Amino acid sequence: MNNRKAFIFDLDGVIVDTAKYHYLAWQKIANELNIEFTLEHNELLKGVSRVRSLDIILELGKVEASQEDKDRWLVQKNEDYLSYLVDMDENEILPGVFPVLKFLKEKNQPIALGSASKNARPILEKTGILSYFDAIVDGNDVTNAKPDPEVFLIAAKLLDTKPENAFVFEDSVAGVQAANIGNMTSIGIGESGILHEAKYIFKDFTAIDTNFIEDLINR
Repeated sequence: MNNRKAFIFDLDGVIVDTAKYHYLAWQKIANELNIEFTLEHNELLKGVSRVRSLDIILELGKVEASQEDKDRWLVQKNEDYLSYLVDMDENEILPGVFPVLKFLKEKNQPIALGSASKNARPILEKTGILSYFDAIVDGNDVTNAKPDPEVFLIAAKLLDTKPENAFVFEDSVAGVQAANIGNMTSIGIGESGILHEAKYIFKDFTAIDTNFIEDLINR
């Protein structure tokens, strides 16, 4: 294993704003169960697996359910979520993301996706950026959800990179914690008050210039 760097991206809220679609799909189920589910509550679900997300919502409403019901709601949620993705295209990519991916590719830097989403590949295909990624690790490939660093450690291994040479772009607290636990450099995308555990924090990718990326590459 060499000392080359690697850049690992979360998907939802980092590359594309699919968090809004997750929220709508979960809110539909919460409404059916008479559970109040706000955007603030939705923050608890960022970077969390689908199964755990449902458990959190049920806990919010103090609702107990059979495994059969849970399985049905999980399928329903995913079907509703996927229905929102049908018309996705490159316009869903968040501002500033594409220039960073392009710059990294021009510099021949390894790029991976590390996401809890089980729909990562179709989203990358629909937005036209699948070819930028040398490795994709999603919810189908991991056993443990963030803040466990498993998803990022697998990504680093696939890129033949040591964890300490990996840089992780994350918008969730759980994701930032996963990067830190995995001995990687965490780069928070979002509000500093929420992502204060990250090594670096940017409001969005438009605030990241090529000099910053160049400095990371040359470390």
